[in-house]
Amino acid sequence: MTNSTSPSNSEKKVDNESTVSIHFSLTLADGSPVDGTQDGEPMTFTMGDSSMIPALEDVILGLSVGDKQQVSLDPRDTFGFPDEENKHWMNKPEFDEEMELEEGLMIEFGTPAGDQVPGIILEVTEDKVLVDFNHPLAGHEVVFSVEVIAVK
Repeated sequence: MTNSTSPSNSEKKVDNESTVSIHFSLTLADGSPVDGTQDGEPMTFTMGDSSMIPALEDVILGLSVGDKQQVSLDPRDTFGFPDEENKHWMNKPEFDEEMELEEGLMIEFGTPAGDQVPGIILEVTEDKVLVDFNHPLAGHEVVFSVEVIAVK
């Protein structure tokens, strides 16, 4: 019999350097679904790799395999509050001419740094389009439910 001081996979707790596999759901406070993995493969990420916002990582920190947690999170801890300075008028020629521009349409935009950011069309005029670049969940309380599947 081998005497080991390292915890087994089921006893290991999530720490700041763990690679974690989770099933999760993210809903609005009214129960409207936003994102999740329940119908698919678990999400696997390394703590601190920017896959999850810090407030969601804080929920997972210290949990072990099989642990479940559900928390409501305020906008200031997740996606922030809408900022009027993140709404911009763009000229219509900047959009694909075959795209049907309509209010409420979400489009991915490329940044000069090569990142992709979502923008929601708020208004369409004859020659301009008002786009909201605030995170779509800005200003919303969210409920985060998680089950830890694996910890490495």
